[in-house]
Amino acid sequence: MKKINVGILFGGKSAEHEVSLQSAKNIVEAIDRDRYDITLIGIDKDGGWHYLADAVRFLLNSGDPEHIALQPSGKYLAVNPAGQGEKFFCVADYSPQNNIDVIFPVLHGSFGEDGTVQGLLKLAGIPFVGAGVLGSAVGMDKDVMKRLWRDAGLPLARFLVFHKRQENELDFAQISRFLGSPVFVKPANAGSSVGIGKAASAAAFAAAASEAFAFDNKIIVEEAIQGARELECAVLGNEEPIASGIGEILLHADFYSYRAKYLDKNGAEVKVPADLPPAVAEQARDLALQAFRVVCCEGMARVDFFLTKENKILLNEINTIPGFTNISMYPRLWREQGLAYGELIHRLIQLALERHARESRLKTSF
Repeated sequence: MKKINVGILFGGKSAEHEVSLQSAKNIVEAIDRDRYDITLIGIDKDGGWHYLADAVRFLLNSGDPEHIALQPSGKYLAVNPAGQGEKFFCVADYSPQNNIDVIFPVLHGSFGEDGTVQGLLKLAGIPFVGAGVLGSAVGMDKDVMKRLWRDAGLPLARFLVFHKRQENELDFAQISRFLGSPVFVKPANAGSSVGIGKAASAAAFAAAASEAFAFDNKIIVEEAIQGARELECAVLGNEEPIASGIGEILLHADFYSYRAKYLDKNGAEVKVPADLPPAVAEQARDLALQAFRVVCCEGMARVDFFLTKENKILLNEINTIPGFTNISMYPRLWREQGLAYGELIHRLIQLALERHARESRLKTSF
């Protein structure tokens, strides 16, 4: 039986480039080679697509999260939407580069998790893992995501949205009267806690807003839920998604920053399953599925919550391409449910192929 060729697309023109490299490394190591062949496509920080033939040495400093990098290949790729079989070509000699059956995007953040790559792959007629164009775009934009959840009646913390043109007009005193103090300041379109700051004074708020605006032209300012626990739930599926158990992030830092997540071994720890009353855990799982459906997600997502001292659950955000690093919650939650890493990857690929087959049956003319 012919094996399916999976194109693993990773790196990206994003502040989360290095996290993506770590995720890709783990997927390459875990994917079932009896079922799948792999083709590695690394996107550098300038947006160039590289064909990486060496599945063992495709990364530099692979064991160092701070200095991990793509191994240059010199073979740039282009996508050929008109191609029937070979959709990818080496630019230099326009030679076909493998017949890739499905793409697994492991792109965290902008230019990969936000619907941009999904739109390109959809135009090219290539099946891909994870949310489609709409779900990816909505899941990336915290402003639109939260407004949809709010309009659907789902519980979440209070928030305000500001655009770059308003940066010099921001009034911390007025904001804190509505949201309290401290507040969290975040780029609307970013993940992995990139550009996030916590502020309890006008000076700290101005610095946090400036940092957030460096990563996006729109920022979210949220109330801080004092004493809240941070919970996460994994969702898997297309039309009939299922939810995992609940995990908890135990912080040893002021908040769950990029450094606490990926660089500081002592910044946080993951507890799976979380120590919760059964009713609270079930409520969180149900809320995760509702949140997933409201933002039109497919394939996979990790839904993050706050749990207040009164055991009230508040939605925080959804991540449509969750991390697959050694410490990432998404694969760990499914492993706790008995779904091994390799089998999880298999399920995700099959979901991508099923969706593509379903969409291919739709009429495009009348």
